[in-house]
Amino acid sequence: MNDTPDIRRRTIALVGLMGVGKSSVGRRLAATLGMPFCDADAEIEAAAGRSVSDIFADLGEAEFRAGEHRVIRRILEGPPCVLATGGGAFVHDGTRALLKDKAVTVWLKAELEVLVDRATRRDTRPLLRGKDPMQVLSALAEARYPFYGQADITVHTGQGAHRDAVRGVISALNAFYAKGAA
Repeated sequence: MNDTPDIRRRTIALVGLMGVGKSSVGRRLAATLGMPFCDADAEIEAAAGRSVSDIFADLGEAEFRAGEHRVIRRILEGPPCVLATGGGAFVHDGTRALLKDKAVTVWLKAELEVLVDRATRRDTRPLLRGKDPMQVLSALAEARYPFYGQADITVHTGQGAHRDAVRGVISALNAFYAKGAA
């Protein structure tokens, strides 16, 4: 893969809907680039001492988003990493502004059918519990795509292997930096 140090000088923040592969692609991307990997949801759970599902259930989405913002700010104050954000992080105005200022943002995008298949493999998605996953993801796409569209880069991941998504992200990052965009 490309060893261009330029693409490693800032945190690479992956945004997108649940099931798109932010964590799995992010881990592989970090390994390929020799960068640390951070998963915002895992960091939130560690900081709160409870699961994302429990935080949503007990405190609601607004309180979760406030905690998510604090955790992402802390991560961005550290050395550059590959950061997998939660699906709603980039919708929060303050978090989106912070990510746009301190990181290169990459929207991982896939067809809704692919996302439904991936997001329903395990019962760990609080927004899907007891609901029709296609309906939920369609509504989330409608609400969130205008925000995700503000990311620096968009990479279509489709149903391909994660290694293909990693190659796509690296290629897009190289093109982004070659234009002097960051």
